[in-house]
Amino acid sequence: MSTPYTTRSNNSVRDVFLSHLPDPIRRAIEITPAAGTRERIVDITTLGRRTGRPRRIEIFFYRAAGKTYLCSGAGGTATDWHANLLANPEFTFHLKNGIRADLPARAMPVTDAAERQAVLAEIVADLNQPHDPGTIRPTRLEDWADSRLIRISFCHRP
Repeated sequence: MSTPYTTRSNNSVRDVFLSHLPDPIRRAIEITPAAGTRERIVDITTLGRRTGRPRRIEIFFYRAAGKTYLCSGAGGTATDWHANLLANPEFTFHLKNGIRADLPARAMPVTDAAERQAVLAEIVADLNQPHDPGTIRPTRLEDWADSRLIRISFCHRP
């Protein structure tokens, strides 16, 4: 089942809190620490920063402090998806495991040190849960300190 959301944005786009999304989609995004690795995998479609063409990228998403994030993970190396979202913050968030939906979204880099620390601590604690023994677990928050971190807001047209 694919939910028909538009993928292009314009000035009439406005943020939507998860409570306004259909229940199955909201539940799929409100992932819990009990969720396994597979449930955290989505695709994003963003414009390539060099080509300007749509580019679909597989990535993990996380929930922390009641918000949705994309994170590069331990190490903090530069990533194409992060550069693409900085250049073109309007993108499509594709749920693809279980419920399927294409959600227009907006990327906002997290630069505030206190917010970064709190969100990364929550992500690391969540990933260190013993619920998914196949997951590569970060053991130290300091390994994630330089991670690329993007907050997502979900949008729709009125």
